[in-house]
Amino acid sequence: MSAARPVTLEQSYARCRELNRRYGTTYYWSTKALPRVKRHHVWALYGFCRYADDIVDDLGSSAPTEVRAKALAAFGDQFFADLEAGDSADGVLKAVVHTVRAFAIDPDCFRRFLRSMTMDLTVASYETWDDLLAYMDGSAAVIGEMMLPILEPASPAARPHAQDLGNAFQLTNFLRDVGEDLDRGRVYLPQEDLRRFGADPWLRRATPQWQAVMAFEIERCRELYHSADVGLAMLPASSLPGIRAARVLYAGILDRIEAAGGDVFSRRARVPTWRKALTVGRLAVRR
Repeated sequence: MSAARPVTLEQSYARCRELNRRYGTTYYWSTKALPRVKRHHVWALYGFCRYADDIVDDLGSSAPTEVRAKALAAFGDQFFADLEAGDSADGVLKAVVHTVRAFAIDPDCFRRFLRSMTMDLTVASYETWDDLLAYMDGSAAVIGEMMLPILEPASPAARPHAQDLGNAFQLTNFLRDVGEDLDRGRVYLPQEDLRRFGADPWLRRATPQWQAVMAFEIERCRELYHSADVGLAMLPASSLPGIRAARVLYAGILDRIEAAGGDVFSRRARVPTWRKALTVGRLAVRR
């Protein structure tokens, strides 16, 4: 897992930036509205999450679950050992360790994240919204918590709203990526909601029943965004534009899903690059 030859801290941050640019375009564009001194730390957190996600989903669909579980556990063990040592030889973890120690980010956040990634190896669906929230605690809400020391809100009361923003981002992704998740054998929409509306994602069609359940989940997601807005008001002027850009752009994905009548099967809901650039540019100028 470690790099074949020594990597500098600058190279490690550059690697994290590239992972963010390639795989998380909406999030990446949003970081452009952050001060330069903060951007690379956000890229490092993204790099950690992407690294773990690749082990779970991209190690190879033919790879046995136990092989991926061991690889994920080894990744976690290396990270915590490197964190304790204060440095890493890994091309991604070197930047992550530096960021975590620089901002005293709680290591338990990373344990919660890895716990949810481990769940993805064996759990294919969630019965209730509360069950899904338990998973999202480690896969989404905790990302908001990791970000807080970097963003420097004025009050610790921002924490639950940061968690809601993380959950809103992930629920938006779940709604957009239903088809991709089906390809992996997973359904993230609560089973009780699907039964309530008589919707079957495996049909891969925007039936009236499917449209109804999507409308329900979209409204739930918007409630999370509204809670997140309370926390945004607690951010300093230096951090606010970047996070507001992410909030606007992700909510834009939600708007496109709604405009398509919940049809996430025939095409992927996207915010065009020109709109991302325009949104980020306007907010950066206001800062």
